[in-house]
Amino acid sequence: MPTTDRKLCREAIRKTLVLRAGDTPDASAVAEAALGTWRLVAIRLTPVIGTLGVDVLFKRSLHLTSTAFPWLSSAWDHEENATVLASLKARLEACEKDAAAEASYTLLVTFTELLATLIGESLTERLLGPVWASSSPVPEQESIS
Repeated sequence: MPTTDRKLCREAIRKTLVLRAGDTPDASAVAEAALGTWRLVAIRLTPVIGTLGVDVLFKRSLHLTSTAFPWLSSAWDHEENATVLASLKARLEACEKDAAAEASYTLLVTFTELLATLIGESLTERLLGPVWASSSPVPEQESIS
């Protein structure tokens, strides 16, 4: 991604998480905002890259992000996504709010940039742009896909 586009995307992701976490977020609100955003990402991407594609990219992003946030690290490769998300939520809730927010942000940025390397920047922006701009309610479901 060109630097300007990458910067704008990162700002949009951060703003989305802040808005979804609410006015006085705690780690639990941050975790819920992150998982809600993941649900929307999955809804947008599943018709294009399939459930398995979303799952693989999510787990790869989680692995890459765990280098900066070792407390996210786990043997997630063979876990079902509902289990992975429940564990991610619990780990985010157990953190200090700022650490949970930064880990959530980094995970989404990593995912978005990895996706862009695979399907291109333009298609990534078209697919995920509405997620970052949306303030609509997030559907309830236990898995990202």
